[in-house]
This record gives sequence, C-alpha cells and structure tokens, in this order.
Amino acid sequence: MTSIKQNDVIDSVTDALQYISYYHPKDFVDAMTEAYEKEQNKGAKDAIAQILINSRMSATGHRPICQDTGIVTVFVKLGMGVCFEGDMTLDEMINEGVRRAYNHRDNPLRASIVADPAGQRTNTTDNTPAVIHISLVRGSKVDITVAAKGGGSENKAKFAMLNPSDSIVDWVLDTVPKMGAGWCPPGMLGLGIGGTAEKAMLLAKESLMDPVDIHQLQEKGADNKIEELRLELFEKVNQLGIGAQGLGGLTTVLDIKIMDYPTHAASKPVAMIPNCAATRHLHFSLDGSGPADIQTPSLDDWPEISWEVGDNVRRVNLDTLQKEDMTAWQPGETVLLSGTILTGRDAAHKRLAALIEKGEPMPNGVDFTGKFIYYVGPVDAVGDEVVGPAGPTTATRMDKFTDMMLEKTGLMGMIGKAERGSETCASIAKHKAVYLMAVGGAAYLVSKAIKKARVVAFEELGMEAIYEFVVKDMPVTVAVDSRGESVHKTGPAIWKVRIQEMHS
Repeated sequence: MTSIKQNDVIDSVTDALQYISYYHPKDFVDAMTEAYEKEQNKGAKDAIAQILINSRMSATGHRPICQDTGIVTVFVKLGMGVCFEGDMTLDEMINEGVRRAYNHRDNPLRASIVADPAGQRTNTTDNTPAVIHISLVRGSKVDITVAAKGGGSENKAKFAMLNPSDSIVDWVLDTVPKMGAGWCPPGMLGLGIGGTAEKAMLLAKESLMDPVDIHQLQEKGADNKIEELRLELFEKVNQLGIGAQGLGGLTTVLDIKIMDYPTHAASKPVAMIPNCAATRHLHFSLDGSGPADIQTPSLDDWPEISWEVGDNVRRVNLDTLQKEDMTAWQPGETVLLSGTILTGRDAAHKRLAALIEKGEPMPNGVDFTGKFIYYVGPVDAVGDEVVGPAGPTTATRMDKFTDMMLEKTGLMGMIGKAERGSETCASIAKHKAVYLMAVGGAAYLVSKAIKKARVVAFEELGMEAIYEFVVKDMPVTVAVDSRGESVHKTGPAIWKVRIQEMHS
C-alpha cells in the first residue's frame, strides 16, 4: 500500500497549473513552428508569428499565454494500492490545488468559473470547482493529467449520434467550417467515437491530452482503422483552407486525435472537441515520495521569430479618427491602433442592453461615442504591469448586441477574435462601422500595447467589468470592413481553391 500525503497532491496540482499557464508543450511549439515556416498566406503567417512570440514571452516572463486561463479538467488514474494521508477527499485536494494556483501571488490566473450557470452566474473567484474524472486502476501510484481549457474552444465542441452506416469523415468535414474561428486555429481536433453520448465526449477530451505526433504517424503508416482515420482527416481538414485564426491558409489543424470505445449496434456516437492555440496540459505521477518533480523546459525549445509590420502599415489615432477615415480600410489589412478604447464582453453587454431598453443613461465614465469596444476579460496585473495578459474573446457571442450598440451608443468599431455573423456584417455596413481582429492566443504580447488601464464601470463583474484602455500600436487586422465584407468568408474560400490547385 502506497501512502500519499494530502499536501503532495495539492502542491503538485498547483505547480502543474502554474506551469501550463505559461509553458506550451514542446511538441506543440514544434508543430506551430513548422506551420509558420510553410505558411504562404501573409495574414495567417503573421498570426502564427504572434502566437509563437507570445509563447516565448510567456515562458520567459512566467505570465499566462492567454487571458482565458481556462476551466480546469483533471484526469486521475488512481491505483487501488494507494491511500491518502489527510482529512480531504481527492476532489477537495484537487480543488484546493486549483484555488492556490489561480490565486498565486506572483502569477494570478483569471477567475472564469461562474456558479448557478442557469441563474445569477456568480463568479466563484478562485476558478473552482474543477471538472474531475477519476478511474480506479491496478497499481500503487496516482497518475494525474491537468488541463486548462479556454471557453472559446470549448464552446465549439460538437456531438452527433450518427447512423452506423454514416461517414465520420463527411460529418467532420461538414462540421469544422461551421465551427468558425472562435477555437483559435491552428490547434488539435480531438474525436471520441463510440460508447454512449457522454462517453464519446469524454473520449474526445481525453484524446487531446496526447502529444502532437501526426508526422511520426505519417512516416510510420497506419496500422489500424483509427490511424487511417487520423491521417485522412488531417489531410482533408487542412484542405478546407480555414487557416490560422480563420484567415485562410495551409494549416488549420496540427493533429487529429481519436479515441474509441465499443458502442451499441444501433449507434455511432461521435464527439469532436478542438484544442486552441493556447494548448495547456501536463501529466505527472505521485508514488508517495513527495510532490511531482516538474522540470523547467529550456528556452532553446522556442524559435527566435520576429514580427515586423513594415513601413507601409496603417497607423491610426483612435482619439481623432472619423468614420469617413475607415472607408479606405481593406479586409485583411494590418492596422496599428493608438489612443483610447473601452472594453466589454457578455455580462457588460447584457447590462448595457438593459439600460438602453429602460431609456437610462450609460454608467458614469462610459461614453461609446466615436469609440471602439474591445471584447476582452484581462488577467489581473502584477508588479509594474498596467494590465495582465489581455487577448480578445470571441466576438460572435456579442453579435446579438451589435446592432443595438451601433444604433444607440455612437460606437464606431469593435475589436475581438473570430468571425461575425451575416446579420452583424450587414449591421456593420449599415452603420459604416468596422470590426477588427486581434490574435487569439497572443494575450501577453497584446497586453504590452496597453499603456494605461482603469475600471470605469461594473467593477463587481471582475474580469467582465468595463475598462478604459490607452493603447499604443496595438496590432489588429481588418476583419469586416465598412462595406460589410468579411475576411473570414473570403480568406478560407480563396485558400480552399488554392490548396485544391496545389493537389491537382
């Protein structure tokens, strides 16, 4: 019988979550570097460059890769020859580790978990509880895998109960384009096949804990149907041309992961869950000898990549910008923003909508007239930081508020990540506004462009409060221009054709 101390579990979970907040797995860095080197679409290549530069900055500065530091998922394989010293349950130990990691003095992580999800949606303030899966196995040790999954990619999870004769490949190729870019490609797609509905979803999530190894499989060749399926889907999903951040390009997925399980003869459950450009997971074992020994990676594992915007890039002063100035902006164009912007995401938009509906004024300090809104929920600042990592959240979630904001508040433009819906693009055109895209997965890099930050409204909402940012040369891409043309529609369409031509 192996005896494991309660604090060894707590400390190991804390250390692992801190580690994955600022260190990408080496296999992921290597795969992203390869994608960067072969990418031919300049916009997509620039996006991957920003992700890799951000990754190295986070590894060096020990600050989060992404402002969405995720909902914690933990897979535990508990040996039946293990007992624990302490008065906590295993769930309580793990959640205490989460609590300490997210409230860490030197690197606080963003509290994103809300209780009462169908009601008040009140933030738990420490990112607990984690989602914990425990299975009993033979042996006298505990194997634990921790992962932190961002909402943008988790929201794109898909499930289908296919007929036994239906094609999994056809379903995936039909579904992936409908997922949009909110999952911040390039990343991995995890598939779970078989079992029951809930088992398939669990398999898909667990498959994402494996390393990127598709190129080794390509060299070796498939030995079974699952490996054949991985290779086929890897090739065909990338041929869709969706590309980095949905801008169009050669790499949409870095790997396809699949786990399967026996199922009912009448069923074919299939789940698909994407992992984003902030892939974060770590495995460790406890055998009673103390907390996990988590080795610090070498910075030599990260490529030396520079990102140059060029002399002809459009620089914009937001404090003097007029609507007519934006009519010359082109989809896919890089713009550097300087000046004052306001922030706001789901909870703030809901409150603003209620005020507008009642005919009440905006909160003190909030005036969107002639301003841009940035969809973001930043990490708390530490040390001399103005703000913590502050990358964009998925703009699509704000679509239902956009026409109201453009019509009623004097808002001139928006900044976020991923695509906008067709009705929103039409509203943008009607109001001669624009939508700009910042790179998801480059939160620490983006935060360096923010020179001043203060909360101006709804402070009780925490990371969902409205901030005022003063930015200098914040890099963005014109995603929807003042005529309503969306690069997330034109880019993938162009690159899908180009890729087909390359393979013909």
